[in-house]
Amino acid sequence: MSVIRTVRAREILDGRGVPALEVDVRLARGATGRASVAGAVTTGAFAAEIRDGGTRYAGQGLRTAIASVAQEVEPALSGRSALDQRELDSLLIALDGTPLKSRLGGNVLLGVSLAVARAAADARGLPLAAHLGGPDAHVLPVPLMNVLSGARGNGAAAVQEFMIVPLGAPDLGEAVRWGAEIWHALGAVLAKAGVAAPTTDEGSYAPPVPDDRVALDWVSAAIEAAGLEPGRDVGLALDVGISPRPDGRYDFAGRVRDAEGMAYVYGDWLGSYPLVSLEDPLGGEDWAGWSELTRLIGHRVQLVGDALFLTGAERLRDGVERGAANAFLAKPGQAGTVTETLDAIGLAHASGYRCVVSHRTGETDDTAVADLAVASGCGQLKSGAPVRGERVAKYNQLLRIAEALGPRAVYPGPRAFTPRLPRVPS
Repeated sequence: MSVIRTVRAREILDGRGVPALEVDVRLARGATGRASVAGAVTTGAFAAEIRDGGTRYAGQGLRTAIASVAQEVEPALSGRSALDQRELDSLLIALDGTPLKSRLGGNVLLGVSLAVARAAADARGLPLAAHLGGPDAHVLPVPLMNVLSGARGNGAAAVQEFMIVPLGAPDLGEAVRWGAEIWHALGAVLAKAGVAAPTTDEGSYAPPVPDDRVALDWVSAAIEAAGLEPGRDVGLALDVGISPRPDGRYDFAGRVRDAEGMAYVYGDWLGSYPLVSLEDPLGGEDWAGWSELTRLIGHRVQLVGDALFLTGAERLRDGVERGAANAFLAKPGQAGTVTETLDAIGLAHASGYRCVVSHRTGETDDTAVADLAVASGCGQLKSGAPVRGERVAKYNQLLRIAEALGPRAVYPGPRAFTPRLPRVPS
């Protein structure tokens, strides 16, 4: 039987040394599922994290969340079948009873939701990706690997993340190898340039970047030093992560610009570098600017909404109506449950948007985002640099999935990044 017997939670540490919630679900016949929930650095209008406050762990403790699992969640789920993910997730949402899951916490709901999914997969004798995506889940994601941080360092760069995209690799194994070799080559490029380069939480180098083009040149040089060709073998992707001024315009590349001016800068970069994806190229509430940017360059490059959509189906519907962006970033922690995450991805696909499944900054070694990327057929996964245990855990899980799929595995390569314009309703 697949009846839930126990639901237990505990504190563990994420890759930053900050508490993260881990949940275990055990079924009546011994099947088990475990999940841990990555923590967010930024906050916004998405599923809320519940933290204790006070002085313990600088306020980041999770005893309140653990008590909620024991006192409310376990009694509500005990005796129910783990095989009906949608029904259980709906029950969890109703149990919380708030729009942003702020009573029990999005971290509680997601931890339980994922642990239930894993227990159900264990009961069925299936990998998580096959349990969630069905027997035809066979498309492996192209990795977007953050290798250099710009605006997060102490330089003058405006872009937050410079990513490599091994879209020309023949298979996932080679894509992972290329990423690791480029990361090491970039360290040598920066050393040769005499640049001190500590690493960030995501494993990317964080040198003082004097200019965004300099960063693009460094990464391009690393690709070549690894024996690969920028554009043919490896594309580039940016997480700009920009915020607007009070007047709605942007301080960028030495000037104050509106959306059309930003499109001019990005278009100039597209003419010089093999860019295949721009994430958060405008502010998250600049709907008119996003629509204009998509009209101007959406046929040339993937424009990914993270702060724009916050993994929310309602915000994505707004984007479809307005013709804003052409790709959707899916973070399970922003949605709050497995069902809501997959529903949002399904809406993105139905609306003609590309989709990127993403990690978060405060990661654990949980590999669920890798399985979700395969289950949903997104074709893209953003999981940080190809270093640090909590980051490579996701890439290593993809390697295991690829091995299990064997000749059925499809690595989409450049097809995953063909720009699409959104299907604006008539």
